[in-house]
Formats: sequence, C-alpha cells, structure tokens
Amino acid sequence: MAGAESLLYLNGQPLQGLDRNHSLVKLKDKDLKGESLKVAVKAFSGLEAEKRWFKKAALIFRDSTLEDFYQLAKTLKESIALMDEGNNLRQKLLNRLNQAFNLIDFRKPGSAEFLATAAEASQYLKNSLGELKAETELPKITAVGHSHLDVAWLWRLLHTREKTARTFSTVLKLMEEYPDYTFVQSSPQLYKFIKEDYPEIYARIKEKIKEGSWEVTGGMWVEADCNLTSGESLVRQFLHGKRFIKEEFDQDWNILWLPDVFGYSWALPQIIKKSGMKYFMTTKISWSQFNRPEYDTFKWRGIDGTEVLTHFITTPEVNNDEPFYTYNGLLNPESVKGSWDNYQQKEINDQLLIAYGWGDGGGGPTREMIESGKKMQQIPGLPEVEFGGAEEYFEKLAARVEEKPELPVWDGELYLEYHRGTYTSQAEIKKNNRRAEIMLHDTELFRSFAEQTAGLSYPVQKLQSNWEILLKNQFHDILPGSSIKEVYQDSAREFRELFAELRGELQGGLEKIAAQIEGEQKKLVVFNSLPWQRSGYIEFEGRQIMIDDIPASGYKAYNLSQSDEGLKLEAEVAAQKEADFKESQIKYLLSKSQGQQTVGAGSRNLLKVEAEKNQLENRYYRIKLNQQGQIISLYDRQFQRELIPEGKKANLLQAFEDRPMRFNAWDIDIYYQEKEYSIDKLEELEIEKMSDRIVARLKWKFLDSTISQQLVIYANQRRLDFKTDVDWQEEQILLKTAFPVDLRSTKATYEIQFGNVERNTHWNTSWDYAKFETVGHKWADLSERNYGVSLLNDCKYGYDIKDQTMRLTLIKSGVYPDPAADQGKHSFTYSLYPHAGDWFEAETVKEAYELNYPLKTVITQNETGKEPQQKSFIDVEAESTILETVKKAEASEELVFRFYEYGKQRDKVKVSLGQKLKKVTECNLMEEDIAELKAEVDSFEFKIKPYEIKTFKVKL
Repeated sequence: MAGAESLLYLNGQPLQGLDRNHSLVKLKDKDLKGESLKVAVKAFSGLEAEKRWFKKAALIFRDSTLEDFYQLAKTLKESIALMDEGNNLRQKLLNRLNQAFNLIDFRKPGSAEFLATAAEASQYLKNSLGELKAETELPKITAVGHSHLDVAWLWRLLHTREKTARTFSTVLKLMEEYPDYTFVQSSPQLYKFIKEDYPEIYARIKEKIKEGSWEVTGGMWVEADCNLTSGESLVRQFLHGKRFIKEEFDQDWNILWLPDVFGYSWALPQIIKKSGMKYFMTTKISWSQFNRPEYDTFKWRGIDGTEVLTHFITTPEVNNDEPFYTYNGLLNPESVKGSWDNYQQKEINDQLLIAYGWGDGGGGPTREMIESGKKMQQIPGLPEVEFGGAEEYFEKLAARVEEKPELPVWDGELYLEYHRGTYTSQAEIKKNNRRAEIMLHDTELFRSFAEQTAGLSYPVQKLQSNWEILLKNQFHDILPGSSIKEVYQDSAREFRELFAELRGELQGGLEKIAAQIEGEQKKLVVFNSLPWQRSGYIEFEGRQIMIDDIPASGYKAYNLSQSDEGLKLEAEVAAQKEADFKESQIKYLLSKSQGQQTVGAGSRNLLKVEAEKNQLENRYYRIKLNQQGQIISLYDRQFQRELIPEGKKANLLQAFEDRPMRFNAWDIDIYYQEKEYSIDKLEELEIEKMSDRIVARLKWKFLDSTISQQLVIYANQRRLDFKTDVDWQEEQILLKTAFPVDLRSTKATYEIQFGNVERNTHWNTSWDYAKFETVGHKWADLSERNYGVSLLNDCKYGYDIKDQTMRLTLIKSGVYPDPAADQGKHSFTYSLYPHAGDWFEAETVKEAYELNYPLKTVITQNETGKEPQQKSFIDVEAESTILETVKKAEASEELVFRFYEYGKQRDKVKVSLGQKLKKVTECNLMEEDIAELKAEVDSFEFKIKPYEIKTFKVKL
C-alpha cells in the first residue's frame, strides 16, 4: 500500500496493521494448511487530496538463519560506525565482521552451499562476539515497545479509533513472534475505543496484560495538556484513568507517562502522589528553546513540597540535527549509544529507558527494531540492551538512586520553552473547556445537595460520560489548539451536547431544591455555587439586577408579584431615572419574605457613577479615555494615585505579526514583538449611564476585523470589566491587550492549578526571557507591598508581564494545521482589578472565581415547601482555603469534599453542614481512605499546609 494505513484481515479476523514501516506479515504454518487464504485490507488514505494505490501482494519465504545473520551483521556494522577510528574494540569488531563475510560462498546466492556457509558465518560471528563481550561492562538500557497515539491531531477521533486497531493488532502479531517483546501503552480512552470497536482485539490485549508482556501505565485518561487543564480536571484524569484500568485489567500503575505534553504544572507532584502514584516521565522538556534542563533524573518538588522521582528519556532523534529527545525511538545502535551519551546523571545512575516504536500516528515497533535490540545484546561496546517494562524500570531506578545524596532536586514548575502559542490557539475550545469545567462543578455540587435534601437521584452515569467528553478533549493536541479544523468541529459538537445535557441536569437539581422552600408565593431563587457569601448580577426579565449577600454554597429566595409589565421583584433596587439615559430604567422591587428589607444596589450609601465626555467616574476611580478609546488615566481616588504611567495607554489593543519559525499553531517566537500595530481606529464610542454602573461601548476596526467592547464601571465595585466581542478575519496575527501600570515589582503572580506561581518580570537571564509568554488561569497579579493590580479573565490562558506592563493574549490565528484557525466570532471578558495590598489581601482569588462562576436562578412556586428562604448547605470557616469540589463518592453513598490552600500559609478550617454527620474520613484523590476524623455533631475541622490539597468523604 503506497502511503496508506491499513488493517489486514486473514480469514475474516483482524491480523496486523500495514503501513510504510510495517509491510510484512508473518504467517503461521497452520495458516498455510488450507487450500486458500482469504485476505482483506481495510485502508485509510489520509485526509489530504492525494491518491493512494494498492500496488501488490506476494507470498515469500525468508530463511531464518540467513535473516538472523543479516540482522546481526547489519547491527554490528551500525555499531562500528559509531566508534572512534582509534578505538581498539572497533578494529577487533571490524576484523570479525570481515572474517564472517569471508566464510560465505557467494558464487551461487541461494544455493545449498551459500546457505550452509552463511550458517557457518553466523555461528562464527556469534561466538567471536561472545568472547569479546565478556571483557566489557557497560551501562544498561531497558527497551520497551511503545506507540505514541495522538487521540487527535492531523486526523479526527474516528480515524484514531482505526489507528488504534491497526497499531494494537500489529503489537499482538509481533508478540506471537517474539516472546521477549514487551510493549507499554497509556490512555484508557484508547482501550475504550478498541473495546467498543474491536472486541476480538481487546480480548487478546487482556490476555497479554495478564501474561505481563503488555503493560498499561500512564496515570491519566488521556495524555492531557497540563498547562490549561484545571486542577480538578487533572484529578479526574487520574481518577477516571485508574478506575478504568483497575476494573478492566485488574492493574494499577505508578508512572505519570507524558512524553509529548507542552509543559508541566507545579501542582503535578502533589497530584501524582495523592493519586497513589510515585513517578513521572517525559521527553518533551528537551525541546526547550534556550535552556536545556539541568537534570535528567531528579526529585521534582511540587508547589506544596511533595517530591516525585522524575526521569527524562534521553533517546536522540536519529537522522535529525535538532537536539530533541524522542518518545518515538528507533531501537538501533545510534539510539542506544546516543541515549547514554546524552544522559547527564552518569555519576548516580547507569541504567536508562528507551521507548521505541513509530508514533504520533501510531504504528509501534517493527520487526527490524526488535531484531536490532536482540542483536545488540550480542555486540560488545554498546550499552547492554534488555527488553522490559517501564514500571519495573522505575522501581529499580528508585531503589538505585532515591537515597543517594547526589540525587538533585528541582523545586519549581517544569516550563517548556516552546509551544507558547498553545495557551491561545483555537480560542473556542479554551472557552468551552473553562465553561465545561465550571458547569460540571456546579452540577455535581447542586445535584449532591438535591439528593441529600430533596431525594433527587444523583446522575452518576451522565456525569461520568460528560466528564469523559471533557477529559478526552483535554488531550495535548486538542485543547492546546494544534489539530486540524475537523477536530475542532467535532469538539464543538461534543461540547454542545455536553452543555445541553448538563444544563438540564443542573436545572433539574436547582428546581428540585427550590421546590422545597417555604412560602406559597411564586419566588425567584438565586443560587451561589461558590463557598463564600457573595453579591452579583443576575438576568431577570431581560435586565441585569444586582443581588446582594447570596449565602455560600447555597441560595436566597425573593418573592415575585405579577403586574401589567410582567413579573416583578418586591422591594426597590434600581435607582432613579436619569435624563440622559439612552432608555428608561425599570424599577425593580426586591425583598426577603421576612419584611421589607431592601437589598441590591439601591440600598448602598455611596452609590455614585458619573460620565462626562471621555471621563468616567465612580467612588473608586476617575478614568479618562483618549480619542482612540484607550485609557490614558486611571486615577484611584481612594488611594490618591495614578495607575497609568505618564504617556502610556491602557487597554491598548495590540496586533503583532505572528510568523513562528517552525510550528505555526504551537509557537510564538520572541521576535514577534518587533512588529507591533496598535489598534486605534475607533469607529464608535457611546457612554450609557445607569443607576449602578456606567457602560462605555467602543468599536474598533482593524484590517478586516471588528472589535466591540463594553467597558463596565460599577458604582460599588473596584473591578472594571471589559466585555469583548470580536469578529476576527486575520491570519498569523496575534491580538493582545496591554495595561502599563505604575508599579514596581520584579515578580508577578499567576494562578495555576490548586495555587499560584511567581515568575520574574525582568529578563536578566536566558531562563527569564525564555518565559516571555507564560500560562495563567483565571488571574495574574503585579503588586507592591501595599497596592497592586490583578488582570482577570473568563476563558484566556496566555499572559506576559514584563517590567510595568501586564498583557493578556486574546487571539492567535495561526494557519497550520488549520488554515482558518480563530477566524470568526469571539466573545470573552477580561477585567482589571486595582486593589489595596497584594493579591492575597485583596482577595483576587475570590474576585476571579466570581467573574467565572455566574449566579444561577430559577422561578418556583410550591405550597408545601419547608426549607428556609435562604440557606447555606456548607459553611466553610477558613482564611486561605477553598472548597473546590463537592461530589458523590465513586464507590459509596458518601459525599466527597475537596479543599486546597492558596495563600502560601498554614490554615485551620472548620466545615459545617447543618445536619448530623455519621462519619468523616480523610482520603486521597482516588478516594482511598487515609484516616477517620473526629467530627462534631454537624461539623469537622482540619489543618492544612501551604498549597496542600485535602479530600474528605462525609457520611450523612
């Protein structure tokens, strides 16, 4: 098959994959006993407009003795070529190889004399190599077969299902021929594909796993991106992955296997250990652009102090001038010798791991690779090669090095100095990912409460299936934005289905809870999914209304009345009508049912907003815009300081030509900053003044694109929101927003999973400027001791903060592998949050959560409800600890509560549930018991260390 990937069927059964690297199929004697063979080929010609042809098929006979000699001589020749000219061993090996060939009678190739003398030469070469090998003692290489199978990339998920079948059938066929051959495969998602599509192949895989020749490891549901995926999603990657492997294969694993992921969060060591695992492996870090990692074997110390033994595979890319290491190793002398030559910790360890086999699109090891590995076992001068497994290798590595004082420690994130564009490429999936994570959080939370208080069954299967959709789409070529267009079309469809189903499940839970509330009158019930009391805007009757003091992890109900204008809330919140309003403001009446206590913006003493020409004011700020709609002055009235340096502009939309050297969707290269274009063609500026906020509506034109924005200044909030809609029609142009601020700090703080990380704002060293674009989740902050500014977002991840300028990357618009990436409509919000103190004192963490987690509402009427008008299901007393997750336990009727500390301090936490607790058990992230806690009647307490994650199971 010329260029096609195929699956060969023999007599109706899938036998082996065929591709450019696997063109031979070895038949057994029993296959040849019948009168005929029925051969079928299921071929995939790829997605490019190129014809593939079936050329020929032939039955051939291969003499095993002659082939054995050929493979040994070939491998020996390759080994000799790697040795220095003056090497004594090189000359000995060359002499013996020459003598072996001199023993063969080449006068009649294929004749009996030829075959007999070839057998004699083969035996001579084996014996002479054995004599030389006894004189040497060299490092050891554990070789494990591997096929990196991208769940999607230059192909769709439906194609991956077939790639999996082809690759796995090839592995099984080679295992029949080579009993010593071992293979490792991560990603339960792939096993699930094969279970659903090819049960006969799946059954054979289970047999090989039981025998021990097929190894399952990896840690996660897929090899997920570790930059953008939330902390809770990382936990679920482990939880779903480990559960599947245990249930299907009765196996456990100890290695987080991420050979090709684009950076590694500082939160990972703790997640690894608290998921019951011990080790971490990658190769991708070697791709770093400016600085090679200091170590290849070391303890990686995480954000909370947890350490995991980490090992980087150092196999070189054969026939590639780039200094990259590879997870698609070729098992040959160059790879084996190169792995040892590259390795940096020779003084503490002399045993390495090679993962060999064709990958990315699958394929796996070939006969030539396995034969080469077997033959290298006979050749002196090379590291000793043995076939084995990754799990066993790491166990032995730990025994050799973990107690050695020379074993280094890396304390910090493992930042990949490459593929920085993946924080931004394909903006839609980034937004869908954030939304799905939040919707799953809210659904689990309120459906847990609905089951406990209202008897509504927890939707276990629907939540699990939707988690699997999210986890699959967090694969390291899907979520980062580095796949073809069709992958994102499939992803968008899956997310639409996820949102629709979860919306129904969440709404059903909220309605069931609301129906339990006392009072006969129709009510609007406002729900807060965050574990602290908060205020915020809701949508009601086509209007935005500010609602105050919604209880933590709970609700608050307001009575409704019917009028000629429709439903109204009782008790006034919106203020008087302004003569210069663009439209009338409807007065809403809000009350709690216990009397006429007014809540909302209308009850606030210092409510004041002013707008005049290009100047906007509230109680906190006086803001001036220039003729291009940019902020030229942001004066903090409370602290009497100007935030914008003289002559600078804030909320400056900047466009940069983005033409990276190699990987278009993946990369942003440092020189992009040399070609900047300010977006200053302002076409519209309208200022609308309302009772509780000012909205400045701006519209810019840039080339063929349009950027519309609402700058929202609230009467009683320090946060400024920039609600942005973009119709983007550009290629290879990077869009950023910039906020130069009059602050002096050499470090900025960025939110990551379960915590935050500080990074330098200067470029003193190559390690500093290598981080010219970095990842942050919901916020980043630049602060002096007593004042600072946070930059928040609701779906973006790429930040750069240098000196006094904070920037957020909004759109990338690469052209490969999707030529129209990011073209179309975008909607997102980013916010500026100037504050007193640093980010911790200003509660930036909570402000960012509130931007991302909207209040929910339902309307209900029930005459028999007995629950109070407002309620907090869970009350958490803590200074710096967040209740991140509430869900039903995987294997019991208990509820799971997951907390993390975010303030870099020790904290004492009290959790009250308002009902009797039967049992509280601390557990790990896999919900395996650690210890039972002493609980009070309706509460329990615990202590937590800086950045620690703690999980509890609670029986009510």
